[in-house]
Amino acid sequence: MAALVIAEHDNASIKGATFNTVTAALQCGGDVHVLIAGSGAAGAAAAAAQIAGVAKVLHADEPGLGHGLAENLAAQVVAIAAGYSHILFPATASGKNVAPRVAALLDVAQISDATKVISPDTFERPIYAGNAIATVQSLDATKVITVRTTGFDPAAATGGSAAVESLSPVAASASATFLGSEIARSDRPELTAAKIIVSGGRAMGSSEKFNAVLTPLADKLGAALGASRAAVDAGYAPNDWQVGQTGKIVAPQLYVAVGISGAIQHLAGMKDSKVIVAINKDAEAPIFSVADYGLEADLFTAVPELTESL
Repeated sequence: MAALVIAEHDNASIKGATFNTVTAALQCGGDVHVLIAGSGAAGAAAAAAQIAGVAKVLHADEPGLGHGLAENLAAQVVAIAAGYSHILFPATASGKNVAPRVAALLDVAQISDATKVISPDTFERPIYAGNAIATVQSLDATKVITVRTTGFDPAAATGGSAAVESLSPVAASASATFLGSEIARSDRPELTAAKIIVSGGRAMGSSEKFNAVLTPLADKLGAALGASRAAVDAGYAPNDWQVGQTGKIVAPQLYVAVGISGAIQHLAGMKDSKVIVAINKDAEAPIFSVADYGLEADLFTAVPELTESL
């Protein structure tokens, strides 16, 4: 049987997490189909058809699907679930919102945060903030999986030539209505897709110092800005910058941790980064245990000097 990937998109283009999820689906065996559920989403469907390895794109177009409401999207997925052995979602805020509903409606157990496909029915997933890896086997006829995107390389965005098939959309739920959204706009790369991330911790001391010290460095590196939960809770940085177990999971080419002690919850969100640089004046800080390069120094002196030298 085939695997179905529930794409994340903005009705015009495909979001990055979908490409990693396609790779996971390909490892499950069988054909890979992609569901584009949206409103006026022909552009996203055409883009999905170009993804390498995708055999078919299913396009459901209905105003109620335009904003990704979990109630409507879950109903659309369940309506076509019978033809699939695997249903995969990116382990993002959206995927984690919809996947449990689909699993409950299908009366199956969800496999969360899969980082490796061992066989079509066996997967690895991190537990205890990533300090242990559990091997999970599912005997359910339909396996509902959220995919930790940092565990899989992205599929190529071009090279495919899948057919696009139109679906009859399900009726919108009467119990959920989209009222509006406030979307933060930034010229910087999106945190989960950035190749370089500069993150600050509680040691930054204030929002003003956070921006004054880290923004010039991020500008020089063309990096996204991140923060530890402690920095976010203290109001130094907005919530959508939070990296960690209760924030965003990232794996950039370069992660620069400034004034971050390295609590286990933060490490769970960034320790898969290719190169980790830590700047902290505490020689015993746990962040140094995972860092490829560590600098024991006062960040308010070291970071401006580093920025100046770049």
